[in-house]
Amino acid sequence: IVPTRMVLLLLLSLCLTLGSVQSQGSSQDAFIIQYLERRLVQMEVSSFLHYFSSTTKVKSQVDSVSVRVDRVERELEYLENKIPTQSNIEMEEALLEQQVKAVELEQLKKKAKINVENDCSMALSQIKSLKIVKKSGDPNGCWFKDPSEGSNKVYLFSGFRNNTILEYKSLKSFTKTSTPPANEVQLPFHWQGTGHVIYNGFLYCHKADTPNEILKVDLLNGTVVDSTLLPGAGRLPVYSLNPNTYLDMAVDELGLWVIHADVEYGGNLVITKLDKVSLAVEYTWDTQCRSSDAEGAFLICGTLYVVYNTRYGGRSTVQCLYDIHDTIHRLVPVMFFPKRYTSHSSIHYHPGDKQLYAWDDGYQTIYKVETRSNAQVTSQ
Repeated sequence: IVPTRMVLLLLLSLCLTLGSVQSQGSSQDAFIIQYLERRLVQMEVSSFLHYFSSTTKVKSQVDSVSVRVDRVERELEYLENKIPTQSNIEMEEALLEQQVKAVELEQLKKKAKINVENDCSMALSQIKSLKIVKKSGDPNGCWFKDPSEGSNKVYLFSGFRNNTILEYKSLKSFTKTSTPPANEVQLPFHWQGTGHVIYNGFLYCHKADTPNEILKVDLLNGTVVDSTLLPGAGRLPVYSLNPNTYLDMAVDELGLWVIHADVEYGGNLVITKLDKVSLAVEYTWDTQCRSSDAEGAFLICGTLYVVYNTRYGGRSTVQCLYDIHDTIHRLVPVMFFPKRYTSHSSIHYHPGDKQLYAWDDGYQTIYKVETRSNAQVTSQ
């Protein structure tokens, strides 16, 4: 703009100079003066248009910047509203803590319900005698009686992966080698391991080819009536000396249980109380009992007893227990099984008979157990 104004001033001065001599010049001089006047007007108009155009562009840029500033301000305001203040964080933490306490309280109520509804004060004091009932089936397997009241039926599961269950009317008929089973149940699936139980006419077992699926099967028709997945189970064998068993079901005076080993707890054993009707988890306890060098376990009145041995086979011993009631407060003395150097692929407790039904390298054996009150055991 400044150079244009200088040109205009020069032209204006020239016009004035020429104007002073216009009366003396010719018609050609008058034409030149008129030409210069028209150019002066054109240059003024061009200069004005250029200035107006520049002003318009600047204004447009300013408006664009203003819009961007407004947008940034709105985004900052949105972020300020989204980012919680310290007071909000403290309120959320307090709410979360309340929720955790509520869950813990509910779990404690479930545990207390187990204690109150099933008063059981017995503890194992001795494993007294051994009886070899029969030799049948594979080196690995399990056998037991249905612990429900009034049932005398005996069931045999041969092998750690099969789908055939042999059912006998009684222990007497089972011991007779010439007596065939009263029933042979063919399941539409295979079981895994040797940790099965039959309770109130229903089979509870670990389904083969699944890490942690428990099935409830009606033995009258062999159909699956319910199933569940046990959290944390199936990543390693429940007992290191029985590498094909990942879930070990058990029944005691309090009901239905399942034992497994959990990697997250250093391979220690975990016991879970299950509802025998729905298979819902009622409560879970993490124990200090290791799974390494263990060959089996059983529960009596809510206390877990873990049986250990060596991988070469030896005299089985109970070396660890876990009492869910916290009523046994003492170091566990080693309890020996009757003198027999072998190993067990399964051990099942019968709360009615107060006996252990074990599978000993193809031999079906029974151990008689002796129990005392927890007060007597604690005082010793």
